[in-house]
Amino acid sequence: MPNPARLRAAALTATALLLTSALAGCGEDAGDEDLTGQKLDWEGCPAPSASEGGGTAPSPLPDGDRWQCATMKAPRDWADPKGDTIKIALIRAEASGDPGRRIGSLVFNFGGPGGSGVSALPAFGEDYTTLRTRYDLVSFDPRGVGRSAGVKCENDQQLDAYFQQDMTPDDAAERTTLLDNTEAFNAACQKRSGTMLPHVRTTDAARDMDLMRQVLGDTKLHYFGISYGTELGGVYAHLFPKNVGRAVFDAVVDPTQTPEQGALGQARGFQLALDNFAQDCTSQAEDCPVGDTPQDVKDRIAALLKRLEAKPIPGVFPRVLTQSAATNGIAQSLYSKDFWEYLTEGLEQAYDGDGRILMLLSDSMNGRSANGEYSNIAAANAAINCSDDSPRYSAEQVEGKVPEFRAASPLFGDFLAWSMVSCTDWAVPGAADRPDVGAAGSAPILVVGNTGDPATPYEGARRMVTALGKGVGVELTYRGQGHGAYGSKNTCVRAAVDGYLLEGRVPAAGTVCS
Repeated sequence: MPNPARLRAAALTATALLLTSALAGCGEDAGDEDLTGQKLDWEGCPAPSASEGGGTAPSPLPDGDRWQCATMKAPRDWADPKGDTIKIALIRAEASGDPGRRIGSLVFNFGGPGGSGVSALPAFGEDYTTLRTRYDLVSFDPRGVGRSAGVKCENDQQLDAYFQQDMTPDDAAERTTLLDNTEAFNAACQKRSGTMLPHVRTTDAARDMDLMRQVLGDTKLHYFGISYGTELGGVYAHLFPKNVGRAVFDAVVDPTQTPEQGALGQARGFQLALDNFAQDCTSQAEDCPVGDTPQDVKDRIAALLKRLEAKPIPGVFPRVLTQSAATNGIAQSLYSKDFWEYLTEGLEQAYDGDGRILMLLSDSMNGRSANGEYSNIAAANAAINCSDDSPRYSAEQVEGKVPEFRAASPLFGDFLAWSMVSCTDWAVPGAADRPDVGAAGSAPILVVGNTGDPATPYEGARRMVTALGKGVGVELTYRGQGHGAYGSKNTCVRAAVDGYLLEGRVPAAGTVCS
């Protein structure tokens, strides 16, 4: 299920658009020779499919240039590279500067796992205007996502019910219901997408990226990975260290942690973000409308969630705001300081019996559009995570861990602990306890950690640097809030990242931006 423990990135721009519109109305070279020699047929981009999140075709870039889309063939099974193929959906904006200074393609992965790069890159495109002066900006739907052989599980009506359920069971009956619903979701994935489930691991996506590098005509892969995209980048660097060009990892996943350790770290991370939100609200010159002190803010939120467990309030008609949806919506708002105002307004409304804003935030996390259609992020997220991660946690194991999670976060602890049962009945065994990102011989990789990041806590950046190996990872610290650093538009972070990607200047290890 795409909740904070499993979903390692948020569609932040989609959240803003959804709220605005709704509230207005209310290694070696990879691949077979034939595949590496394929020519991409770049054309104008269609509107994103429902599985990619829907919406309209991407608008032209500020200079009038248009986004271009293509599909690349890749083996369904990398163990049989001459067998059946699938199509990988790509998008690009060609470099805007002097052709003589063009470096190559800069490939983006915005996270998830399960996020559509074809939808995300145009949404964030203006953030990368400077980088586009020397690179073609390129992104893609990873295998299992969107239009790249997208995994399918439950339908829209079933997902509405699934995300409304009680995800923090308090007794045996509620536990049984949660486990039965999780088993039904996983069975639907196997029934509708069984042929793809064994082939959506991060190692498969990394091999797709090396094929992409060759098809795009690049000697090296220049890469910008965000959130889960840092894990994908690390796995790529492990498999193909000699093919790494200039690479940046932002909002860094800790590659040393098991799923349990990662979920516990996120409990602490989201609690820290909530603490920071409460402190910020109550320190303003004007009165904080959701509490008098930081502790009062958190106490009132806890009381709201307790009331919602017993009696949900109206949300986005005809649905009601349940405790689980409210918790999910609060978590989504903590991905970016820009959304703290939505959280404040959403809490104000919820205290008055109106759950629309918190439900819209939750919908964004779950990939639900305003017309009630879901992208396939929930399905892809489960498929990739459960194929990557070998641990399978029982209800009894989770119950034993709840006190530790609750101590880490009174608000999010139970929610994140119980998310660990999401892979228990998965049809495909997981690959490993944790990813292998050791990349001896790779070019330097700039690893950017944010001290206030709720979803990928700051400590993960240093551990990624260590895991990449001596002389590979270069750590940069941003003392800020939100998920990621480059998107904050901090001038120090931008200068360091742009200087490396555009000019090859490696910042001094341990550089701190604030």
